[in-house]
Amino acid sequence: GGEVKLMRICGFQKTTLLDYPEHVAATIFVGGCNFRCPFCHNGQLVLTPDDQPEVPCDEILSFLKKRRGILDGVCITGGEPTLQEGLADFIRRVKELEYLVKLDTNGYRPNVLEELLGERLIDYVAMDIKASPEGYAAAAGLQHIDMERVKESIRILLSCGVPYEFRTTVVKGIHRPEDFEEIGKLIKGAGAYYLQGFRESESMIGSGYQAFSREEMESMAALAGKYVEKVNIRGVDG
Repeated sequence: GGEVKLMRICGFQKTTLLDYPEHVAATIFVGGCNFRCPFCHNGQLVLTPDDQPEVPCDEILSFLKKRRGILDGVCITGGEPTLQEGLADFIRRVKELEYLVKLDTNGYRPNVLEELLGERLIDYVAMDIKASPEGYAAAAGLQHIDMERVKESIRILLSCGVPYEFRTTVVKGIHRPEDFEEIGKLIKGAGAYYLQGFRESESMIGSGYQAFSREEMESMAALAGKYVEKVNIRGVDG
């Protein structure tokens, strides 16, 4: 009953083999974010979501209906999906089509995460860990960060019983190798943690950032690996 609150969808990728581990998925990009990470590569979704073309929800749902059996997953990313009032409504409609749903989030709205998991609307969660606690605000592009919200989302995922991953985009100018000891402690006991290589993009919010080498990232992974079961490196050449 009641009116369906719609999501503001600004982008749609019809097929991806990369976004949802072991699944063929479609990816939906929502506009708007509560962070301003200077190294964000989807800057236009964050800073000017209202200027982005909007993709009607119904168009996406009818595409998903046609693709049943070919696609098996839907990734919802952004921007920050948990800011969208219509998120739960939209996912319910996707679940009616029997898709698996993966949510990408910065974990800054733990209550939304908890509701979605409680209602069994999501099957996989990828949560960004932006930095060590002391560097978090700078990495998120904010004056101040409420680390309790981030920690609460971490606790929710560690105990939710749904597959999840934590991941950090590793950026020279934001991170130092020794930060990964603190990040390891922050997500202690996690099943899966990925260090992602930084790549420049046209629509980045800040500038002057660089990637670390694979060797440097391997030493960071080893530091985090003291606290986490499985640490992998993703998106790095060589």
